Amino acid sequence: MNLHQREDSLTECDREPIHHIAAVQPFGGLIAADAQGALAHVSANCAELLGLAALPEPGTPLSAIIAPDALAMIEQALASLAGIDLPERRFGLDLAGNGTLFDCAVHRSGALSVIEFEPHARNDFADHVAMIVPVIAKLEALSDPQDLCETAARLVRQMLGYDRVMIYRFHPDDSGEVVAEERAEDMEPFLGLRYPAADIPQQARELFRRNRFRVIADMDAEAVPIVPALGAEDTPLDLSMSMLRAHSQMHLAYMRNMGVGASLAIAIVRHDRLWGMISCHHRTPRLPPYSLRTVAELLSQTFSLMLDRMLVARSEELRERARELNDRLLLRLAGGLALADSLPLIEQVLGHAVPHDGLSLLVEGEYRASDAAPDEAAFRAIAPLLASTLGGATHATTRLADQIPEAAAFADVAAGALVLPLSRANRDCLVLWRRPLDRTITWAGDPAKARAAPGELLQPRASFAAWTETVRGRSAEWTPEECEIAARLRRTLIEVVLRMNEDIARERARAAEQQDLVIAELNHRVRNILGLIRALVSQSQYEALSVPGFAAILGGRIAALAAAHENLTRKNWGPASLRSLLETELAPYCGSEGARLRLAGDDVLLGPEAYTVLALVVHELATNSAKYGALSARAGSLEVRLARTAFGDLALGWREAGGPPVSAPARQGFGSTIISRAIPHDLGGEADVRFRLEGLEADFLVPQRHLASGQEGRVAPQAAPVAAPAATSLPPPGGLPARVLVVEDSIIIALDTEENLRRLGVADVQVESSVAGALAAIADNTPDFALIDFNLGGESSEPIAEALRAAGVRFVLATGYAEGGSTFERLGADAVLRKPYGKGDIERLIGG
Repeated sequence: MNLHQREDSLTECDREPIHHIAAVQPFGGLIAADAQGALAHVSANCAELLGLAALPEPGTPLSAIIAPDALAMIEQALASLAGIDLPERRFGLDLAGNGTLFDCAVHRSGALSVIEFEPHARNDFADHVAMIVPVIAKLEALSDPQDLCETAARLVRQMLGYDRVMIYRFHPDDSGEVVAEERAEDMEPFLGLRYPAADIPQQARELFRRNRFRVIADMDAEAVPIVPALGAEDTPLDLSMSMLRAHSQMHLAYMRNMGVGASLAIAIVRHDRLWGMISCHHRTPRLPPYSLRTVAELLSQTFSLMLDRMLVARSEELRERARELNDRLLLRLAGGLALADSLPLIEQVLGHAVPHDGLSLLVEGEYRASDAAPDEAAFRAIAPLLASTLGGATHATTRLADQIPEAAAFADVAAGALVLPLSRANRDCLVLWRRPLDRTITWAGDPAKARAAPGELLQPRASFAAWTETVRGRSAEWTPEECEIAARLRRTLIEVVLRMNEDIARERARAAEQQDLVIAELNHRVRNILGLIRALVSQSQYEALSVPGFAAILGGRIAALAAAHENLTRKNWGPASLRSLLETELAPYCGSEGARLRLAGDDVLLGPEAYTVLALVVHELATNSAKYGALSARAGSLEVRLARTAFGDLALGWREAGGPPVSAPARQGFGSTIISRAIPHDLGGEADVRFRLEGLEADFLVPQRHLASGQEGRVAPQAAPVAAPAATSLPPPGGLPARVLVVEDSIIIALDTEENLRRLGVADVQVESSVAGALAAIADNTPDFALIDFNLGGESSEPIAEALRAAGVRFVLATGYAEGGSTFERLGADAVLRKPYGKGDIERLIGG
């Protein structure tokens, strides 16, 4: 059996239109309305759930079904939708105005707005909200992927109360394996079992990647039909993003065959691909409240982030090891050793980094081999096919004969191959071989029974007992890390094949220096981003009244930053279009044709720092407008004007009209602070926000230095110092300092640091963003203690450190760089505060 060979044709289950099932589960109701607010579809149980006299007919206005206050909340949620795959949630709405509360989820389905609702868990809601912080804290304390999986399974079972919770990981052949499990003691263990790819059809995987949460409250419950089943142009309602969607009878029978009465599954997505899922089974019907399911979903998102961090860290360790190996090899080869004679050296360098049983090297017509490798005649028979069949990149396989049948002649000696082409023209290549071995795989039932013979009707499997299969004629798998090490080795050998001269050697040294510089800068940016996100989390919590509200506010701000960084990355971290930023951020609120938005003026290109700041400012403006301003009303409109001043600066005008009356907020929240202070603080620009009765007006000025002169403009990365290990504790003499100077060029991090210091009891905190401002503050009123960012955009904070040292003021340096301890020691810093940092880190430093 070939574990890597996929089906050439779709199975019966793969063709089933599971998103057009035209029915929902009975624990909730569904209403779909058109753009005019007229009912288009309704679940047959709506009248019963809402206490209506009769089921509403198509065309009935929503206002005749839903109470005004609840309808306003739903319309606000619809206006806040950020994309078709991101539903909005509202909890505890009195939909019918009769005192019965419901939890709601809204999303778009084509031209229709879909409202789903289920009873609200009034008595337990606060307890559900309180779970989130301790649950996430337990995951953040972990560093090993297996520990993460086991802890997540335990926490989900404790939260949701299912009989069995499994962490399920997908393999490259789309089969899945249970890698962690928490279960009732009297249940049969599934840990370690493999499930064939056919158990989860292709279209179900794609739907699960988009709609990452699926619950079935009762496998035996009768589905509630959607009325009418077909809408305009005889098309069914697309339920891809529905939380209530009924499930196919094939899937329900499959689950009943496993003895499951209720289930819940949450997708684990990494790099927009399914890595696995959290799967919950219960022997009897079970439905956790929607608020509790929301907490579990947030846990799964934290799990995905933690998993990615761990896997990236592990990959980086292996890549660093591979670079050291390649440097050793290149040094020896540069000393005059012929590549054709380098096989023993390659064997020595690879060592245990890439386990293998033999090597073959063909270079300039000469063949060398060691250990379990084909003889020269057998290898020369397949050499012309390696590049033409497998392509010019590194290729890994557990059985080379599957791609090149001629390799079957020596498959009993060398079955698996890791092929490193060195020259397509000369057919030069290096091949790492692995012997065939017998592998035992324990499946949950016979995998052959998950597929039907041609012409037969596929039936769900009835047996899931452990079924052992022995796979022969294949080698062990090549891991992605091994393939990465091999790819690095290939690049090294190609350099030798090209006969590097002294100029190329100098170029390599320059490239290595540039690479180290880029890595240092990347590390600095990543740490700054982590600090930024941590500050966003800390500041956003005070604006939210619930977990979903917190998730929506935080998610929107992070999404704005992510979109900005994606655009900058697409431009190789060079200048990017402001008009594209505005159109992207405002598109969800201004309709598909953008009739409510008018962009006036010529486009400009912003440097990375300004682009990120403007992304946050525009996001907060758009969000506030959608909630309270012009974009919250159907007749509302927005005009954004772009112009260049006589001095070359960018003038951006924001004008809202046609919305509800506007008044200044009673207090300035975090979002308002971003709008009014981010551009002046981070960019040295200006911001003027006016709350006029007829609509919000705002004018911003971005200095010319943040603008590119043309389409080819690039913002060159700055040489970045590298940071020393972070100090752990610095109790200052005399107790808590009375006055602290904070020098930080990011307003979000600065605000978070200022607030943390005040919470610790520091009475006087002064914040500056530049060298000049900090020096003036020191001269005007010398602080007792200072916390300064080492890299202030285009400036170094060394003059600040010298002034503090001359004044006898103790200070610490905050940095996102990984090395550079000697630099910080020379500056006289008492300690180094590694980004991202929080209140606890500051408390240890100042002794509060």
